[in-house]
Amino acid sequence: MARDTDYYDELETRDPAEREAALFAALPAQIGNAKARAPGFARILADVSPADVTSPAALARLPVTRKSELPGLQKKEPPFGGLATVAPGALGRIFSSPGPIYDPEGKGPDYWRTARALYAAGFRKGDLVHNCFSYHLTPAGSMLEAGAHALGCAVIPGGTGQTEQQARTIADLRPQAYTGTPSFLGIILEKARELGLDCSSLTKALVSGEALPPHLRAGIQDFGVGVQQCYASADLGLIAYESAARDGMIVDEGIIVEIVRPGTGDPVSEGEAGEVVVTTFCREYPLIRFATGDLSAVLAGFSPCGRTNVRLKGWMGRADQATKVKGMFVHPSQVAEVLKRHPEIGKGRLVVDQEDGRDVMTLHCEVDGGDDALAAAIAATVQAVCKLKGRVTLAAPGSLANDGKVIEDARGPA
Repeated sequence: MARDTDYYDELETRDPAEREAALFAALPAQIGNAKARAPGFARILADVSPADVTSPAALARLPVTRKSELPGLQKKEPPFGGLATVAPGALGRIFSSPGPIYDPEGKGPDYWRTARALYAAGFRKGDLVHNCFSYHLTPAGSMLEAGAHALGCAVIPGGTGQTEQQARTIADLRPQAYTGTPSFLGIILEKARELGLDCSSLTKALVSGEALPPHLRAGIQDFGVGVQQCYASADLGLIAYESAARDGMIVDEGIIVEIVRPGTGDPVSEGEAGEVVVTTFCREYPLIRFATGDLSAVLAGFSPCGRTNVRLKGWMGRADQATKVKGMFVHPSQVAEVLKRHPEIGKGRLVVDQEDGRDVMTLHCEVDGGDDALAAAIAATVQAVCKLKGRVTLAAPGSLANDGKVIEDARGPA
């Protein structure tokens, strides 16, 4: 239960070793739940013994399930691809996201764990929250409303659109807090100023759903609204959130996050950018090693606010970098296979460009030393794996950008 302190609960300031021990002590039961009650996970985890998965290294050996696979899985085995543990009628809500992807919500307060992010943004019991996330089919509106209710806040279900009516409602009802996208908050505040409406009651906001560039944050703060952001998804709920320190996104206490090399399930080195993979403890929808398709990186050290969980750098792009070259797709998993066959390579990046109107691709490889013979061997592997010829350039360790890109399409607009 939230208290009037700097932290939502004592979990946020645990010793990291204590946190890891608690999460991995609970993980075997969750994997067992998934295998026993979700037919899809019974297949995916068929060769996994739940009792053996008690460490990050053991978890990293489990198969990855990708968000991009959900539409196909759900079409083949409706409605949830065999990944839910209960029948649809036993759920609290079912949402529909683009794809389409159907997202189950179990019963219980704050099912998506958003109260923690709201609390970090300064929301407190008795606040009135103007919620401008969508309530239509998609889950964001309900997710944030449930978190607000868990804190003891009242909610105005503003939803999206109708900017003038939103501004007038804020001026009339005087809410202290806003949830929604940052751009829509900026639009509402500008409309209120244009109409001469007083929206100065708003002093805090938790935003998500799109980027929050510095100029937009500064513009909102010029209206007297302190704004923090969170990272959440319709499948997983809260993943990470900003604190008042605004120094990275702190991972939620109810999940395990890994950063893996795109196209694989292999964890990257500390600080290296890669794809965000999440394991949840939701009983009804026990997503195990769920690859979000988002890129991020782990920041070193702890937040200045005193919370001790892992911090993510924030959203750094998409991990699905499949690119068509000479009419054939090249996938990150193929690049990963090339690197795996040559352990001398520390990191690789395939750059696709054009010369004289023809596609060319060059694999840039970080190696310690190396020679023409190694470059030729790698080029032969590129052709064998990708079925396309590619050049190879050897680069010094640490010289490639740490942005999570495995494939870079440098050809410009079509």
